Amino acid sequence: MARASDAEKAERLNHARNLLRRFDHLPDAVDKMVRDCSVSHRQAYRYLQQAGRLKEDVPVTDRKIAFTVKLSERLVERLRSYANARGSSLSDIVSRALEAFLPRRKKRG
Repeated sequence: MARASDAEKAERLNHARNLLRRFDHLPDAVDKMVRDCSVSHRQAYRYLQQAGRLKEDVPVTDRKIAFTVKLSERLVERLRSYANARGSSLSDIVSRALEAFLPRRKKRG
């Protein structure tokens, strides 16, 4: 079975928080989570335990995919150095740079 993406985990944790508010009896919440999310009883308990420690809902982000680009060796060295100095991943640095560079979509309405 494939691992859940970060977005799926966030959705499941938020669902588990809602179930904890609705059900007084933990096994009932587990059964509902098993049915709703197609996870095992063991995994449902884990989500519910983790959700019980949350103070607020987890933000659901877009699913990440691999995207290959070719960059100059010098630019990659600078990027790695920058990421290491800040304790960030290359993906995080590039994502933030592209978000800052690309224009935002305007919402209609």
